[in-house]
Amino acid sequence: MDEFSSQIEALEHQWMRAWAQRDRNVMKALASKDFIFLLGSNSPAILDRASWLEAATTRFRCNGYRFDEVYVRRHGNIAVFATRMRLDATMGDHDWSGETWLMDLWQKGKVRRKWRIVERTISRPDTDGKMPDAIRSMQLWR
Repeated sequence: MDEFSSQIEALEHQWMRAWAQRDRNVMKALASKDFIFLLGSNSPAILDRASWLEAATTRFRCNGYRFDEVYVRRHGNIAVFATRMRLDATMGDHDWSGETWLMDLWQKGKVRRKWRIVERTISRPDTDGKMPDAIRSMQLWR
């Protein structure tokens, strides 16, 4: 793995550990101001940055994860990270563990030159009808 791929993968692990530890400050520092979380499903749902930070530290809990083979590609100041992931998570009292497909976009800032996550897309191979409504319930702008 080249140095750039290793750098992005290290940021991914930092992000995931912060989620598992409910460390809002680390996630906030890594997330761009226009960050969104997108659940890719039959009925997609999104969370903006504020909604994600609130949900990830309260109701949407990551208890563990494991990346499969990692794909990293650079497009100028944008990096794409993709992998199949085994996620151990809960949404309130609903178990949301299982295999997922994860795709993140990272962008390198123009001023501080640090990588920030801009978008996270998680797609589940199943059709859990409860998840889109559960994600929408966390939208702070509603």
